Amino acid sequence: MRGLIPAILILAGVYGAISVGGGLWLTDREAVAQSATGDPAAGVVVDGQVPGNTLGNSSDAELWRAIRQGVEGNISSPGAQGGVLIQSEGENWRAVRNGPVSKYGVWGLLGVIAILAVFFAVRGRITIEAGRSSQTIQRFNALERFSHWLMAGSFIVLAVTGLNMLYGRYFLPDVIGKEAFAIITSWGKYGHNYLAFAFMAGLLLSFVLWVVHNIPNKTDLNWLLKGGGLFSKHSHPPAEKFNAGQKILFWLVTLGGFSISLSGLGLLFPFEIPMFAKTFAFLNIFGFGLPEQLTMMQEVQLAQLWHTVMGLVLTIVIVGHIYIGSVGMEGAFDAMGDGEVDLNWAKEHHELWVKKTLSSQASSDGSK
Repeated sequence: MRGLIPAILILAGVYGAISVGGGLWLTDREAVAQSATGDPAAGVVVDGQVPGNTLGNSSDAELWRAIRQGVEGNISSPGAQGGVLIQSEGENWRAVRNGPVSKYGVWGLLGVIAILAVFFAVRGRITIEAGRSSQTIQRFNALERFSHWLMAGSFIVLAVTGLNMLYGRYFLPDVIGKEAFAIITSWGKYGHNYLAFAFMAGLLLSFVLWVVHNIPNKTDLNWLLKGGGLFSKHSHPPAEKFNAGQKILFWLVTLGGFSISLSGLGLLFPFEIPMFAKTFAFLNIFGFGLPEQLTMMQEVQLAQLWHTVMGLVLTIVIVGHIYIGSVGMEGAFDAMGDGEVDLNWAKEHHELWVKKTLSSQASSDGSK
């Protein structure tokens, strides 16, 4: 307690000295400013001129036009970006992100949900027409199921946290409170950043395992012409391990996932991974006329916009996939559950694959 009192007195003295010194310094600065014109009222704008014997407003328009257009000035600190006072593309980025991207993203999400609801109301659940049999056939092994759930599980978290960052601030603070929203969003950001690597690993593994089964062929054209049998009963066009619809999904997820992973890496490591200038240069070969000279800040802004757009597109696509794989079709979830599907289900939806698999098993058993 004895040592505390002197410490308090010393701190009070230092604070007082700083206060007095600061006050004297400000007074001195005001005196210098006034003496520059010899008139205390020199700080008042006269005839539209800037006070203080500086350039008048005749040069302001040109000056601010240059600043507004992002002209780079001379600075003594390292980093050329610091010489840009106003980065106008930032306003364009915000307007696009909070405008058409957010608007059409909502319409897309609500639209796919509405379409699926109408489809379910009209078509109902697609059942196994022959009924369940007492036999099953292995559709996916343990490694295939692991790769699927690694990618799917991480994507669900990425989609939810990404949607929260895009739309959450508009309504969640009023529902759960600002503090709870801040905590959820903060932790969601960490989850989004780190689970991105799990998604990329699952995407790569799934591609390696299934690309050989997803090469388009003539069978797919017939499947598409018949709508995959989704819109009518007693009509199941033959398909291999993956039908045309699943192949389209595979390539959408593969290419979209690769693209969103690249833009995500650009956001995880900002100002280090420029991609759009080179991409634009390639596209300009085909006459697109896109800018090839981009600052690193513009690269980050474009990466964020592209990441958001691709995230919304993939989310819309995956909502449809989740519907078909769960409530939309009887027996479909078993494929990624324990990997064993009902034999009748497999014959109805993947007839060519079943024949090939059973023939292979028969040949294997006969050679023993």
